[in-house]
Parts: sequence; C-alpha cells; structure tokens
Amino acid sequence: MTTPVPDAVAEAARFREAVDRIREEIASVIVGQAQVLDQMLISLLGGGHVLLEGVPGLAKTLLVRSLARTLDLTFSRIQFTPDLMPADITGTNILEEGDGKGRRFRFEKGPVFGNMVLADEINRATPKTQSALLEAMQELGVTLSGTLHPLEEPFMVLATQNPIEMEGTYPLPEAQLDRFLMKVEVRPPDVEELVEVVKRTTGVEQAPLRAVVDRDSLLGFKRLVREVPVATALVRYAATLVNLSHPAPPLHKPVDTVVRYVRYGPSPRGAQALVLAAKVHALLNGRHHVSHEDIRAVVHTCLRHRLILNFDAEADRVPPDAIIDAVLEATPEDPPEIRDLLEE
Repeated sequence: MTTPVPDAVAEAARFREAVDRIREEIASVIVGQAQVLDQMLISLLGGGHVLLEGVPGLAKTLLVRSLARTLDLTFSRIQFTPDLMPADITGTNILEEGDGKGRRFRFEKGPVFGNMVLADEINRATPKTQSALLEAMQELGVTLSGTLHPLEEPFMVLATQNPIEMEGTYPLPEAQLDRFLMKVEVRPPDVEELVEVVKRTTGVEQAPLRAVVDRDSLLGFKRLVREVPVATALVRYAATLVNLSHPAPPLHKPVDTVVRYVRYGPSPRGAQALVLAAKVHALLNGRHHVSHEDIRAVVHTCLRHRLILNFDAEADRVPPDAIIDAVLEATPEDPPEIRDLLEE
C-alpha cells in the first residue's frame, strides 16, 4: 500500500472537517437519516446521481433541499406526472422578435439546469419523459435542435420513487437505472426520532440553514476523490463482485443464488460505481486509501438497482440485497483466492 503524501493527508483532513460541518448543519433540521445523508454525499462527491426510495413523509425533499443550501448550490424541483413532457424538463426554443424586423430563437432553460435537481416521484412520468434526463445525467449537457447546452458543475440528479404506490406508475428503464450511482432506501424513523420530529415541526420555527461549504471547495473535494489510490487487487475484488452478480459470469463459477434469481447482472458502470463510492467512503472515514471494508460498505447501494431479477425472485420475495449478500459470501478478499474461483 502506497503511503499518502503529506499534502494528500492534509486535504483528506480538510475533507473530513467539511463533511462534519455539513452533517452538523443538516442535523439541526433533519432528525436521523444520517446514513442516507452520507450516501447522498458519497454520490455527489463521486460525481454520480441518487435514486431515493421510500414512502411519503420521510423528509426526502427537505433533505435534498437542505443539502443544496449547506453547499450553496442552486436547487431545482421537478414534480413528475403522467402529463409531463420532455421540454418541461430540458427547456425549449422560443421564437421572439429581434432588435430589427427579424425573428430569432432563444433557448429557455428548463429546471434541469440546476446544481441539484430533485426529480420527485420519477416513476409517475412516462418512459419518454424519464429519458429526457439520460443525456443530462451522463453527458452533463442538453442537446436541442443540434445545439449542446452544457450544465454547470457540480450537477446531481436525486430522483425519488414511492415503493408502495404502484397505480399510475411506470418502472424506470434499465438504462435509466444504470445512470444512478446509488439506490438509497429511506427508512421510517424509530419512536424516539419520531418524537423529536413532532417536537421540531410543531414548535417555534427554527433558524434557516447556513452555507458551510462553497462551490469551489466542493469541486476541489471531487478532484481529491479521483486522486485517492486504489490497489489493483481491490479493483479486481470490485470487478469480481460485479462479475459474480451475473447468472453466467465469464470465466467464473456462477453463484447458485444468482443463477436462480437474476435475469441480468450489472453493467461495467457497476464496477466503476463501486470503486468511486469506496474512495469517498475511505475519505469519510479519515483514510486516503481504499480497503475491502470500503467496497463492502457501498456494494448494496451501488448494485441493488442494477440487478434485474426474474419471476422466481418476485415469487419467493427475494430482495436484491439478499442476492448481493450471497455474492459477497462467495467472493474471497484475497486476489489469489479469487483466481482460484476460475473454472478449470
């Protein structure tokens, strides 16, 4: 393992201090959900997007808005409905009168032109409208009438979906799901957290949130994440986890649970997401190098939405996390042992 240079250690310490300030500021408004916040930060600093799944009333919108305020970023909210059109998201060309007698088209930006974009109840819109986000999420730009309109960095889409209300919803296409770095499950508060929520929301209004990290610092932290070293053995470990998540993995003996319940496994983006998220997780824990622990800590959120399950999984009520657990158990940490999994 390479010893980090002093400058990198100092930057990692500054990174951790900034994250602690963000956590402390948001905790003044949001009760609990510390793990959800950390996973959102991992996605943001890793340059990815987040799919938030949870029942209504769990402060998903408030959490996203609060994070944008503490980072001094522009916030846009799009309420997805069945009649929403792609132009309602990306924007459109408007014909207007020029200074003289001529006319010209002016591009009117849509709500996607923000730093943090909340796509609320994304599965309520049609697949055509959902796909309007694909180019923005992948290419950081919107193309209209042959003209590319770049998005300002940092750019992050946080999409929410309700798992218990299926009427009038459209499942997200696999290509769209693959664009999300993480799928985060937002869980209801326990009794003590609920008591605190009620006290805060029925009492005196609290002071507004402050910006504790500026945009330039945030972009610097994103660059720092890319500089975190990862040993080749750990990259191979992440790649093997993704490979064994396929029912017919190339070169490897398949995992029985995967063969039984998985129709399609993750794309190469799954391995990229694992390594990037593990880098941020390492920095969050005060280290400037990635370990197996970091990869295991993010594997469920990075892969659960990338597993396309078959009918047997639905019939047996097997969740994606259980399949990922089986893959983790079947994948040894030591690279030589990983090579021993290869078929003769």
